[in-house]
Amino acid sequence: MKLAPLFIPVVDAMGESKKVSIIGLGREGIALARFLAQRGATVTVSDLKAREELAERIEGLSEFPIRFKLGGHPQSLLDADVIYVSPGVPQDIPLLVEAHKRGIPISSETRLFFSLCPAPIIGITGSSGKGTTATLVAQILQTAGRKTYLGENIGYPLIERVEEIGPEAIVVAELSSFQLEVLEQSPHIASILNIRPNHLDRHKSMEAYTAAKLNILRYQTAGDWAILNKDDPLTSQFIARCKDGVLLFSRKEEVEGAFIRREKVFIRWGSGEEEVCPKKDLQLFGEHNLENILAACAISAAAGAPAEAMASASTTFKGLEHRLEFVRELKGVFYYNDSLATSPERAIAALRSFDQPIVLLAGGQGKDLPFEELAALIAQKVRYLILFGEEARAIEEAVREAQKRASMAETPIIKDVGDLEEAVNLAAQVGQRGDVVLLSPACTSFDMYRNFAERGEHFKDLIRKLRKNG
Repeated sequence: MKLAPLFIPVVDAMGESKKVSIIGLGREGIALARFLAQRGATVTVSDLKAREELAERIEGLSEFPIRFKLGGHPQSLLDADVIYVSPGVPQDIPLLVEAHKRGIPISSETRLFFSLCPAPIIGITGSSGKGTTATLVAQILQTAGRKTYLGENIGYPLIERVEEIGPEAIVVAELSSFQLEVLEQSPHIASILNIRPNHLDRHKSMEAYTAAKLNILRYQTAGDWAILNKDDPLTSQFIARCKDGVLLFSRKEEVEGAFIRREKVFIRWGSGEEEVCPKKDLQLFGEHNLENILAACAISAAAGAPAEAMASASTTFKGLEHRLEFVRELKGVFYYNDSLATSPERAIAALRSFDQPIVLLAGGQGKDLPFEELAALIAQKVRYLILFGEEARAIEEAVREAQKRASMAETPIIKDVGDLEEAVNLAAQVGQRGDVVLLSPACTSFDMYRNFAERGEHFKDLIRKLRKNG
């Protein structure tokens, strides 16, 4: 079904303000409500949560004449010229189904930003790695002297800064499948890092999830660039779909783009190629992070950055919070926070990054994703498995089944605990010198926390409070 025009003015030709409804009072909903109200729109915001749960967010909007419909999404929200939907809200809720039937335009903060932004946009998506890659691309471009704006899924919404962005700047945007599913404008430089099963509780099928990701390429035109992972079985199939320029990245073969040769990172574009840096000089570890660095180099090349800027940023970049983040060493045990690992695929990448014995902390709320591949790797690499949250039993059963299939001994040791604090205390008791204690949950945090960042901060706080002689 055809969606709304990309931008609907907040004031019509007769000088009357447009009526807008915003569904979801999260990070983007708050930013949109403020942005549109400041420009004269009549704004109504709706959220499933009660007013008491949203008191702090509502207080932050108290200076504007915004109406709130809380505890549900009433039909009165359909009395609007446009409905803006936050990324966390499914497109098939009854209110939006009825809006489609009535021909009411559906939009989002991302669509609005794309329609207003005067600068070229780099969009980066993938089942994993997009935040790390986007941040590194921004650092490379800044090192190259380019005025750069970074839009992260856990940072400030870009709509809040759109009026300060000039045409000479460049925007690097991390884009989720939720943001992409309503997009009808592709970035000038668009990258799909990888596609693995994820968010199937929302998208219902891999086909729907993949289709949402493909929107990042769907509307590209002549002069645009697509940056794709040659090693990924799905993204490599998209190369033939691209309308114009294509650069690739690969850990396994030499490609037009970024690749590894003799333990060094190279960039090849057109008739020439340059060495970026030795692989040993990179600060990030893990093969998945090597892919992220290669992707960042290929993306930056398409944006005009020189190899020197790629080398400078790539060899000093130490990663982001909650992504294989080193917390501390205590009594010879090394503690890592990988709370962003909200899917089995991310946890698999984390486990593959270590050669040391692992005490793994995992569990939380699932996404209707299978645990079989993760369970097989846990049975091979993990010495002690500590589980918590809604999916604890499902993960344990998957690991037990993997042990049976492989005729393995009863390793790892598996313990279920009540919460993360109990998990950390047990890990501190059973951790041995040389072990890695790794929080890589393979699940979302919503059964116990507001988001993965809150879970990761709690984990780090608990680790820092462990006593050397405790």
